Amino acid sequence: MTETVRDQLLRKLESLDQMPSLPVVVSQLLNYLEKPPDQLRISEVSNVIARDNSLAARCLHLANSPLFGRYQTVDTVHAAVIALGLRRMKEIAVSCCLLNLTPSSGPFDPVLFWEHSLECALLSRRVAQAIAFPHTEKAYPAGLLHDIGVIAHLWLVPNEFRAALDVATARHISLQDAELEILGITHCESGKFLAEKWHLGEELTTVIAFHHDIDRAPEHRMLTAIVALADLLCRMNAMGYGFPEDRQVDLTTEPAFACLMSESPTSKSVDWARITMEMDGYLEEVRRLVALLFRSK
Repeated sequence: MTETVRDQLLRKLESLDQMPSLPVVVSQLLNYLEKPPDQLRISEVSNVIARDNSLAARCLHLANSPLFGRYQTVDTVHAAVIALGLRRMKEIAVSCCLLNLTPSSGPFDPVLFWEHSLECALLSRRVAQAIAFPHTEKAYPAGLLHDIGVIAHLWLVPNEFRAALDVATARHISLQDAELEILGITHCESGKFLAEKWHLGEELTTVIAFHHDIDRAPEHRMLTAIVALADLLCRMNAMGYGFPEDRQVDLTTEPAFACLMSESPTSKSVDWARITMEMDGYLEEVRRLVALLFRSK
């Protein structure tokens, strides 16, 4: 029997021997920052980051960006952690570490991937704050990691993924629809597999698996809806993967929006038009930072 692209991809995902592993520092930071706040130490986070000179330099680039609330220069990791706080430095360090996961050449510009991922992370955090989501610190990493299945496709089936990307670009359809047609599997399913292999935790795994199908999310629906909405707004506002999608967006009919309206009373009073307009302020700074950080890998 001829092996399908889907079968080939699933077989390769089982071993992951053709992909880089999740950077150790990411696992260390994610695990460390799950501790209760009174057990966290600035010196410990600073030391983990400072062990890698390249990572420390990239963290400082992001730490000094207005996107992370800094308008005065910080020049050491320790100072950045003090100025920005432990949770924000986790966001920055994880962002920088993940740049190493995309191949530097192939069917897809990795800069586009990380621009979309970073924009989605920032917008997820903004939406979580706006609706008073009780765990706002979880929104940024969820937005940043939501499309990690794309990384698996880039490494494991690059030619077939290129074909899917060509279909999406030519027909202006969503990437997941093109993947399903060409690969027989979407980045959501591959991403779920990867998240489980990397032990990213139940909440992140759910977001990764169901951000394009919120109605099937078995739990953690609010966090999944936050990321799903941020992802959609990014893609509809020229912050996607370099091609337009021919679809009209009415937020009131979107499953993610409906989920937030039903599960978060605060959502009804949010100025959603303003949040959408704020995205324009992210765009150039995100593009500048990603280009700078990716070149300095």
